[in-house]
Amino acid sequence: MQPSPTTSAEWIEEEPLEPDLPIVDAHHHFWDHDRPSDFQTFLLPELLNVIGNAGHNITHTVFMECHAMYRNDGPEELKPVGEVEFVNGIAAMAASGRYGACRVAGIVGTADLMLGGRVTPVLEALIAAGNGRFRGVRPWLAYSEHGVVGRPAHMLVAHVMADASFRDGVRALGRSGLTLELWCLRMQLDEACALASACPQTRIVLNHLASPHFRDPSRDELGQWQSAITELAQRPNVCVKLGGLGTDVAAPMQFVRGHKTSEELASAWKPYIETGIAAFGPARCMFESNFPPDGTTSSYGALWNAFKRITKSYSGDEKALLFSKVAKDVYRLT
Repeated sequence: MQPSPTTSAEWIEEEPLEPDLPIVDAHHHFWDHDRPSDFQTFLLPELLNVIGNAGHNITHTVFMECHAMYRNDGPEELKPVGEVEFVNGIAAMAASGRYGACRVAGIVGTADLMLGGRVTPVLEALIAAGNGRFRGVRPWLAYSEHGVVGRPAHMLVAHVMADASFRDGVRALGRSGLTLELWCLRMQLDEACALASACPQTRIVLNHLASPHFRDPSRDELGQWQSAITELAQRPNVCVKLGGLGTDVAAPMQFVRGHKTSEELASAWKPYIETGIAAFGPARCMFESNFPPDGTTSSYGALWNAFKRITKSYSGDEKALLFSKVAKDVYRLT
């Protein structure tokens, strides 16, 4: 399987640090869109190509919804089932072993949680489409009056976490054994705390540390984020993904390959990563690549080297939790 052509120079790869350390990449995407870029097509060949070039021991991955391959017809609420059908086919290819040892072992899709309790038949359809791999739902919740990743502010998203119907939909996830993948921004963390308290039986996975670097926060804003993250960590049903810091969520995504070194990344990301681990503890944290979006900052290998540099002084047990065991537990990977 050959990677698709790209529109700029290849990434400059690094020698992998601790190359034998097992890693579960808890967050990546697949798509095939019509916007010319380095990442116009990112499917199994492209994923395996970046993993192979990086040299890290990636044993499993988890696909995260990205509005890919929705059904073109049928009931509106069931159109996102097409994305899960699409990724389950890719996962079946990986499971054949023909393309290497890495498995696309978990799938997270989306559903309209504003349906409240009526979302249950949709969840059942998503679970069926995942053929044993479907693990959760990520609705679009990131909101800023300035817009996010080039999208204009969407007032229907503002404060939706407090909506009674939305919360009923979140509770339906818990009853179905599914996670809520929560990507919100740092200024929304108070709402996330209230949501987690109102839905204690649903496991919530905070994505990207709530993008603390959004719009280059001042010292005071960083302090507010640290306090809010610490407060959210008091909810035992919440865990956090450490990553997603390589994407400028305040600007439209350009999807051109970046070339920062792992030393540069570790220096920039260490305050955020260490705050997240201190708040939640290693037993509720997992690393993510957020590829290909974070490929706009660095290569896949440099990204994982950066995480390894940040955790250089951690014990073997702590590293095992952060790099693989927590993700395996949350997403029930085998």
